[in-house]
Amino acid sequence: MGEQAGGTLSLLRDREFAALAGTAFARSQAYSTILIALALYAEQFGTTGFVEGLFGTAFAVVQLLIVLPLGRKIDTGNAKRYLLAGLAINVAVFVGFTFVQSSVHVILMRMVQGLGASLLWITGSTIVGEISPDDASGRWLGTYNQVAAFSSLAGDVVGGYLLYAYQTHVVYTVLSAVTVGAFLLVWAYLRENPGGRKDPEEATGTETLRALLDRPMIRSLVVFRLAFSVGKMAVIIFLPIVAKVEFGINEFAIGWILAGGKLTKTLSQGYMGDLTDRLGSRHLFVATGAILYGLGTALIPLSFYFEGAVEPFQFHAFGRSQALGGAFFALFVAYGILGVADSIRLPASMALFVEEGERFDSVASSMSLRSLSWKVGQVAGPVLVGSIKDFVSTTAAFLTAAAFIVVATGVFLATYYRTADTTTRSTVTGD
Repeated sequence: MGEQAGGTLSLLRDREFAALAGTAFARSQAYSTILIALALYAEQFGTTGFVEGLFGTAFAVVQLLIVLPLGRKIDTGNAKRYLLAGLAINVAVFVGFTFVQSSVHVILMRMVQGLGASLLWITGSTIVGEISPDDASGRWLGTYNQVAAFSSLAGDVVGGYLLYAYQTHVVYTVLSAVTVGAFLLVWAYLRENPGGRKDPEEATGTETLRALLDRPMIRSLVVFRLAFSVGKMAVIIFLPIVAKVEFGINEFAIGWILAGGKLTKTLSQGYMGDLTDRLGSRHLFVATGAILYGLGTALIPLSFYFEGAVEPFQFHAFGRSQALGGAFFALFVAYGILGVADSIRLPASMALFVEEGERFDSVASSMSLRSLSWKVGQVAGPVLVGSIKDFVSTTAAFLTAAAFIVVATGVFLATYYRTADTTTRSTVTGD
């Protein structure tokens, strides 16, 4: 155990991995902090559930349009330049957010943020997959995600505090400084053209994508992620908004709710990456994590019951006070369960996509399909769940999200075992 932990920590002493981890840190901190800021904008502008859903859809729709062309560019071009471009775009986003004056402005800035985040996510994870040793991709990707999870936690706690104690321009100044630091790390330490030497005629083209989709594992993962993302994005977008608008929980306390899940994710994801490398059966890790995520999502509506059933706790910080009732604790526990679920699922899912991509010497194409399948659900999910929140209830919205997750998991397992049986029979017949 100690040797494995030491191996995980030793990755951070690798200058290239440290530079890549810096991009994950900057990206995740910005994403988490702005999610809390969205709750402020929702309250400030009196938005409906549908408009709140657009806060998530706007972020995803740009990514949906560029993910495949971007995968091709990463396969054939200098991936380092795309990382630097993504970091620069994020700084521009922070500047733009300081000028928003309506929900329309928020939606437009979320679109630009989606562009920058897509550049950083696909490029960074692809490079990690490319430069990692063949027998340790799970550990490298798990640790890379572990850094991102820690950064998300920092975004929740530090970002929540800054939004609570200062004006928003202070928050965006801090995020800009972190992102500029990551830019300098990549500029100084990451090798030129890390991967990206594939022939343009072969990279991320129609034939490559068709070949990948012919793989049973890729097909089952793509279908799973499309449906799973509908449920997960509902949680990501609406939980902070519900906490702020329906229960009046302040930004700092919302940060701690989100930090509970990020803490469990940070502590366990690197270990889970090691475990998937050693035990195999990665599809079972994906399914187990997904079912647990569905359970955590279904527990969120219990916050309405516990709000009146638990004696409020008086919270004092930085010259202000608030009574935190049962809703705070119910949301904290539910989000903690979601963090454990993600730590089980994510390293296995990413490693499966990397393995399948390596069969065709096109990891970026495989990661692009992974992202594309997520974006389809991410575009449709928030407005769907937001509309249910408007016309039915918040409880119905979260239960619908949980149902999407459970159904997605069942379809994934059924597809996986059916294709596995077919492959086995074909092999036996061929012999």
